[in-house]
Amino acid sequence: MPPDAEAPEEVVWRGKFVEAKRRGRWEYAGRPSSIRAAVILALDGDHVILVEQYRVPSARYCLELPAGLIGDEAGLEGEDALASAKRELEEETGYRAEHWQVLGEFLSSPGMLSEGFTLVRATGLTRIGDGGGTDSEDIVVHRVPLARIHEVVAEHQARGHGLDVKLLLLLGAGWIAGDPA
Repeated sequence: MPPDAEAPEEVVWRGKFVEAKRRGRWEYAGRPSSIRAAVILALDGDHVILVEQYRVPSARYCLELPAGLIGDEAGLEGEDALASAKRELEEETGYRAEHWQVLGEFLSSPGMLSEGFTLVRATGLTRIGDGGGTDSEDIVVHRVPLARIHEVVAEHQARGHGLDVKLLLLLGAGWIAGDPA
C-alpha cells in the first residue's frame, strides 16, 4: 500500500456540491455524500447529441456530452444512474431514447478528484422537445454528424470554447489511427 493510502481522510471544507479533502500528503476535491454523475453518449444513427453551456469554473462555454448529477434534487435521493441519465437526456436535449446500455464507471480526474461518473449509451432517439435544461441552465443542443466531429470540435475551439475531456471518446479513434484532424 502507498504511504498515504491508509491515512484518515479529513474534510477541510464542504459546500453543497463540492468538498475539499486531505489524506496524508494528498489534497483533492470531491462531492459530498459520494454524489456521482451520469454521462450520456446519445447516438442518433450516424449523429451524436452534444450540449454547449457556460461553465463558471472554466469561465467559458464548453462543448460536452449530456450529463447530470445522480439524486441531487429533492425527491430523487435514491435515484440510480440509469434513471438519472434518462431524466437528464430529456431535460438537457429534448430527446428520449428507446435503448439504454450502462458502459461502466469512470473517474473524472483521479489524481485530483474523487468524483466519478457512470457512462451510459442511449440509442433509438426520438425528439420530444427543445431541451435546454432547467430554468437555471442555458443549454444549446447540437446534433453532430460523427463524420464531422473533429471539424465541429475545432470550430468550438476556435471560438474559445472549452472541451469536456469525455469528448475524447469521440475523437480518440481518429487520433489512434493517425488522423489528428
